[in-house]
Amino acid sequence: MKIVLFATSLCYFVAAAGCNTAPGHDTALGRIEIYDPSAAGLIDSNAVIEVIGRNYQWSEGPVWLPSQQTLLFSDVIANTVFQYRGKDTPVAYLTPSGYTDTARRDGENGSNGLTLDKDGRLLLCQSGNRQVVRMNAPLDSPRPSFTVLAANYQGRKFNSPNDLVADKKGNIYFTDPIYGLPKHENDPTRELRFEGVFKITGEGKTVLLIDSIQRPNGIALSPDEKVLYVGSSDDTHPRWYAYHLDTAGNILDGGILLDGTELKAKATVKQGADGFKVDRHGNIFSSGPDGVNILSPAGKLLGLIKVYHRPTSNCAFNETNDVLYITADDMVLKVRLHKI
Repeated sequence: MKIVLFATSLCYFVAAAGCNTAPGHDTALGRIEIYDPSAAGLIDSNAVIEVIGRNYQWSEGPVWLPSQQTLLFSDVIANTVFQYRGKDTPVAYLTPSGYTDTARRDGENGSNGLTLDKDGRLLLCQSGNRQVVRMNAPLDSPRPSFTVLAANYQGRKFNSPNDLVADKKGNIYFTDPIYGLPKHENDPTRELRFEGVFKITGEGKTVLLIDSIQRPNGIALSPDEKVLYVGSSDDTHPRWYAYHLDTAGNILDGGILLDGTELKAKATVKQGADGFKVDRHGNIFSSGPDGVNILSPAGKLLGLIKVYHRPTSNCAFNETNDVLYITADDMVLKVRLHKI
C-alpha cells in the first residue's frame, strides 16, 4: 500500500545515523533504538542505514536470491522488478511484473510480494492481475512468462494478492487485502467480500485459512514452520497475529501476538504492520510504525530500526542474516546486523 507523507527533512544529531555524507550514505536516514538487551545481540546501536537505490514510486516485496547473490524487489507502481547485485545501482530485472494486459488500469498494478518456492523458483503476488504466479524462466534469465498458481477462490477473483511465503513442503501462504484495487473496498470489480489469508497446497488447491483480519498484509513462517505470522495494516487496529500450524500446514489455534495501536499512535510515521521477515532465531523484523520493528517470537518489542519521514513496506535478509534490506517508499536501504 502506498502511503504519502509530507515532511521536512531534518538533520538529527544521532550516533546511529548522524549526518553521514560518505558515498552510499544519506543524511538523517534514521537510527537504531534498543528497547531490550537481547536486541543488542541482533544489531549494533550505531549501525548505519545506507541507501542502495532511489527514486522508486513504491518499493516493495524484497527477496534475496542466494544462488545469484542478488536482491530483487518490486516497484509496484512501475510494474517492474529490480535487481541489486551489491554494487552500483539496481537495474530493471522483470517487466511487466504484475499487470500484463494492455488495457489501462488504475491502482497498484505491479508485483508486490516476492519469494522463492522450495525449488528456488520465483513466486510473485501480481497486484494488477490479481493472482499468485510462478515465473517460467531461470533466475539468471528472467522473462515475463508465468504459471498461474491461484487466481480465484471458489470462482471469485482475489482482491489483490499482497505478500507470500512458501514452506519446504510445497505450501504457499499469501494475503489478499484490497490495496491493489483502484477504489479499494468500494471497487466495482471487487468479487470477494472479505480480505483473506490463503494457502495454496502442494497439489495446487487454494484453501481459505482466515477471513477475519482487516487489511492482512505481511506474512511469514517461524524457522521450524510451525507458526504462521500475519500482519494487519488496518488503520484502526494494526496488529501482528500468530497461528500454530499442524503438520499439513493448517491452522490449529492462534490470535493476536501484539496489538500495534499504541505503537502507531506514538509514531511519527503512522502505519500498521506491513511486510516482514523472521530471522533464524525466530525474531520478527517487521515494517510498521516508524520503521522496522524488531519483535521476539513471543511478541515483545525488542527494538526499532527507525526510518525518518518515509514509510517502510517490507524487508529481507541475506542468507547469512547479517544484512537486512529495507524497502522504504521511494528508496531501498540496507543495514548491517550482527552475525549470530
